[in-house]
Amino acid sequence: MNSKLRSLIRAIFTALILSFVLPVAMVSAQEGEPQIIDQVVAQVNNDVITLSRVRRELREAIKARVQQGATEQQATEDVTRRQPELIASLVNEQLLLQKGKELDLTNDAEAEVNRRILEEGNRQGLKTIGELEAAMRQAGLELAEIRASLRTEIMKSLVIQREVDAKTFYGLGQDELKRYYEAHRDRFRKPESVTLSEIFLSLAGKPEAEVRNRAMQLVAQARGGANFGTLAASNSEREDNGVRIATQTKGKVGTFEVPALREDIAAAIKTTQAGGVAEPLRTDEGYQILRVDERTPGSDSEYNENRVREAITMERSENNRKEYLQKLREEAYIKIAEEYRSAVEPLLKIAPKPAAATTVNNSKESDNKRP
Repeated sequence: MNSKLRSLIRAIFTALILSFVLPVAMVSAQEGEPQIIDQVVAQVNNDVITLSRVRRELREAIKARVQQGATEQQATEDVTRRQPELIASLVNEQLLLQKGKELDLTNDAEAEVNRRILEEGNRQGLKTIGELEAAMRQAGLELAEIRASLRTEIMKSLVIQREVDAKTFYGLGQDELKRYYEAHRDRFRKPESVTLSEIFLSLAGKPEAEVRNRAMQLVAQARGGANFGTLAASNSEREDNGVRIATQTKGKVGTFEVPALREDIAAAIKTTQAGGVAEPLRTDEGYQILRVDERTPGSDSEYNENRVREAITMERSENNRKEYLQKLREEAYIKIAEEYRSAVEPLLKIAPKPAAATTVNNSKESDNKRP
């Protein structure tokens, strides 16, 4: 796969919201392994989760673990051991997708899928969906699969945002907001911020002493009055898809709150005043020359209603989401196949239901209706 496509796929899947999906699904059937009729692992209202789907998810999870450095055996053992968690997460996923349809969010989800794909495609120089599909076919990839994954994750996110986070955010009264602010004033102080520019020199294929000497020379030139943006455009080696970023940005990186900076960067610029250039910073990839373009001092805390609402919503988010999923499960008809029931039902915290799993002779999960 070429670097443009790798970057595109990585960007798209980084954007996925993974809060409710175990990154997971079993090694392919070995040659000669008996083929079985597909089996219902779980019924969720009028939809079912089949054994073939679970196996597909397990295969993808094993592949991902191997790509992260695990051996095939380690990945298979770990992922297979977590199969009950996978099944439980697929049940939760199905409930959220059903809720999304009930709330008529399908068109909103599809519009967001299109927006993200076009945005990432344009970022990589692919201006139409047709160009993107053609490029991906050449790389052996299917846009339809990416769209399906995005559609699922976005629908789940929309449901959670609307049914949980938004209700928490807007449901807070003024008295509660004020009490929280008074009890957590330190959280609402505005920290010091800095605006930075950089020149990056790569160590790839070069003697370190040579790169360090070049960095010291550039620091001397910048401190001597040379225009930092001009130096960055001519010398900085940080790239995006083979293009030197600084030719466009003149080395400007952005504005950051000091507490959020990487520790080594914060230490390097700690005593550097606005307009000053810090000593070269050695990183794993090379040397970074940082200029502090501007420093904005912090301020005492001040009451901002939206910031307080956001803080409380974030603080309660995990617990509220768990409670919401539990409510969906309690209101739903969920039946787990007998051979998986003892491991999965405790994870879902649902009362056991009688009856064994049903065998089906096709893989169209949505065609199975509640008995």
